[in-house]
Amino acid sequence: MAKLRHIAIAVNDVQESAKFYEQSFGFTRVRESKAAVAMTDGLMSLVLLHLPSTKASVDERGTDFIGVHHIGLQIDDLTQASDAVEKAGGTYHGQIGEVGKGPDTERKYRDPNGVIFDIVNIDHAREVWRLPKPGD
Repeated sequence: MAKLRHIAIAVNDVQESAKFYEQSFGFTRVRESKAAVAMTDGLMSLVLLHLPSTKASVDERGTDFIGVHHIGLQIDDLTQASDAVEKAGGTYHGQIGEVGKGPDTERKYRDPNGVIFDIVNIDHAREVWRLPKPGD
């Protein structure tokens, strides 16, 4: 079973955008870097990205792209989900850059329309998004 975990938006200024979502909706920051701020409403996450031209994860959309960048899904079994995605026509797009522990916990794909999405296992979701463990 997959669960929608986050939506990533490319923005001009991650700090100003984060302030907007904090002030407008009460979102809380859970992780920050120079190029990204991850926020949560307690259930879902919003990732604000500004990818500099030297960033390896910049794709054909370029560094001036603003808008929905990708969605992230938490899955139960990474191998099983990867097989299902590829069988349904999705294509492997690479590893999520500079976050997590590699392709055993996270993978990036494109759907048949070219839309980019991540799939991650629960361990990655707990580590990166600071999700509570059962019973917490």
